Amino acid sequence: MRISTTIFLTDETITPVRLARELEQRGFAGLYLPEHTHIPTERTTPYPNGGDLPREYTRTLDPFVALGQAAAVTERIAVGTGISLIAQHDPIAFAKQIATLDHLSGGRCTLGVGFGWNREEADDHGVEWRTRRELVRDRIGLMKALWADEPTAYAGEFGQSVRASTAYPKPYRGGAPRIMVGGAAGPKLFAQVCAYADGWMPIGGGGLGRTLPELRERWQDAGRDPAALQVVPYAVLPTPGKLAHYAEQGVEEVVLQLPPGDTATVLKVLDDYQQYL
Repeated sequence: MRISTTIFLTDETITPVRLARELEQRGFAGLYLPEHTHIPTERTTPYPNGGDLPREYTRTLDPFVALGQAAAVTERIAVGTGISLIAQHDPIAFAKQIATLDHLSGGRCTLGVGFGWNREEADDHGVEWRTRRELVRDRIGLMKALWADEPTAYAGEFGQSVRASTAYPKPYRGGAPRIMVGGAAGPKLFAQVCAYADGWMPIGGGGLGRTLPELRERWQDAGRDPAALQVVPYAVLPTPGKLAHYAEQGVEEVVLQLPPGDTATVLKVLDDYQQYL
């Protein structure tokens, strides 16, 4: 099982370059970063985990700039988002950004996507909250049209379309980079996974024994290859028993949560996590 990591990188934490080098030298499989463009101070949306919103949410680095740095100083580790808020991006420019990262990294990019929890942040981007899932699906479709080998037009459902266009670079292996959908289990999320993604990133990784059979059934009903479904538990605080359970469920990669700390703090946790490699 591949052991990757995620962290809220900020202006106060270990740097992307130092972390990426340490991960590669130690044998970890990848680095995934979250995304928030901003956090409005006049908040009404509660923090999903309860209590006050942690400081790091308000100070996150742009994940794609940080992942570009990480890719530039490594040769092996995967670089990805966990998750990117696609509804808040212009999909034409975003397709270029993702394809460029995948191209320059030699095909190491995973696009982890999600739908967001902070309504105020989405509002500032002009996102209609009740249709944000459908908007994400639509924008994935538009980006895949730009990634296609031949110029391909796409008629969007939410006011943005693209003509058949010449658009380079293409993702490294052609088609699209690996796309994973993050979020809690349920019919709406599983419908998104089966429609356009390569798999699911369950946050925290709990309850897989109960939820995976439903996802696998929906995946097959959608005509997808059962062997192609990827499930990557995300932001996991590991124990040997937990990782053994994931392996029993057929999980091939797990993403461990690192603290949003300085260099010494993060390296100490990496020392501990090496027991799982």
